Amino acid sequence: MSDTAASVKEQVGRYGIWNVGLRSEDPARRGAIAEAAAELEDLGFGAVWLGGNSAARHATPLLEATTRLVVGTSIQSIWDYTAEDSAAGHAEVESAHPGRFVLGLGVSHAKLAEQYRRPYSAMVAYLDALDAAGVPAERRVLAALGPKMLQLSRDRAAGTIPYLVTPEHTARAREILGDGPLLAPEFKVVLEEEAERARTVARSYLARYLQLPNYTSNFLRLGFTEDDVRGGGSDRLIDAVFAWGSESRIRDRIEKFHAAGADHVVVQVVTEAEDRDALPAQEWRRLAALLG
Repeated sequence: MSDTAASVKEQVGRYGIWNVGLRSEDPARRGAIAEAAAELEDLGFGAVWLGGNSAARHATPLLEATTRLVVGTSIQSIWDYTAEDSAAGHAEVESAHPGRFVLGLGVSHAKLAEQYRRPYSAMVAYLDALDAAGVPAERRVLAALGPKMLQLSRDRAAGTIPYLVTPEHTARAREILGDGPLLAPEFKVVLEEEAERARTVARSYLARYLQLPNYTSNFLRLGFTEDDVRGGGSDRLIDAVFAWGSESRIRDRIEKFHAAGADHVVVQVVTEAEDRDALPAQEWRRLAALLG
């Protein structure tokens, strides 16, 4: 891995934010997105990761509103954007904002992509096409859960942005990646101290992901059982993939990822809000304060 990959790790710092609302294409929300990006930069977060099936164009409003913030896609589905379109989008954003955009790629899920076939081979072919189009490996990362995709993120990208994982997965991923590549797991936080309420919010959010075999299979590899992934998730599973409780407990849960080998933890604040595109500014401020 070249020195450029190390610079990605230096740029993003220890903490980032994952949010799907920041990728909105609604013109009426552009001002709010710009304000949110500027505040996240001021709060000290090194990167924002755009949830949903995001592309380079979704990063532009955030990059224009900030000076240092790194913006990445988490993720862009290889089934919905051709490699040529991805390369063109990357080149355009890179020209306007050099070194501040990271192309996060993933294979999505069979239930969400009609074209879903041989995902590993498809990703290899996609990366070959990006290489041919001149997209540097050091400016792309892969959403990797299993060993083969983690190895690919080590060999053909700057690293990996695993979604919905635990510190145990992070430790296994670091063993595969070695010391150089970026390891930036996503982790969900519910800023709520009362157990029943926190778990209710978390369980409601997790339910959709438990319909996707890529995630449930990964949980089983990590030692969870079929019972853990039924009915919205057991308390054991909820407590493993969400942080809730006191500020010190939440901080400690996040730091466990760093102790396990993460370079950068991508925090997703989960709230009771029915609008999944909400921008939880107040919660982001609380998170920044507890992370110090």
